[in-house]
Amino acid sequence: MFEALKQQIKRFVKISEAEWQMLEPHLKTVHLKKHQNFCKEGVKANEVGFVLKGMLRHYYTRHGEEKTTYFYFENHFVSSYISCISGQPSQLTIEALSDCELLVFPYSKMAALFEQNLNWQKFGRLIAEYLAIGLEERMVGLLTLSPEERYLELIKSNKTKIIERIPQHYIANYLGITPVSMSRIRNRVSKK
Repeated sequence: MFEALKQQIKRFVKISEAEWQMLEPHLKTVHLKKHQNFCKEGVKANEVGFVLKGMLRHYYTRHGEEKTTYFYFENHFVSSYISCISGQPSQLTIEALSDCELLVFPYSKMAALFEQNLNWQKFGRLIAEYLAIGLEERMVGLLTLSPEERYLELIKSNKTKIIERIPQHYIANYLGITPVSMSRIRNRVSKK
């Protein structure tokens, strides 16, 4: 069970067994039922998760309307990272879209590892860079592409799990369009 997390960390930085042992005692398994929240808007987040099974969505609420901005699947890290770092209440909700199994650890332990060990510090920097790249790509797409271009980018991307596993109304929300608009776009694209 821990091996998947260890391998994912090693994609970013080569940690030794001794370095791994600095984190392993702080890991716990968490099971979420479909529609249960990993973190909730307005509540301070203090944990980082790693998805072993299932899928989740990350959304913000504005004037009672949900705005989906990200999906998480197996082997993804999941957190309200800004809330963990700042100590402020989360501005987002992360909801299970299926029954999920996660490995979870306290962000405070991860932050302590950043201070104690150069490899863990490097891991923290690389994760932050990875998140920054993802956020910028998402922001640029929403600000510069038409809804049809966003849909085409999604189906051409390496994000096939979204197309294969996420309900259509959540995909439409993620693209910033209504389900009806998405249906029209899909029809136009399929006729081309």
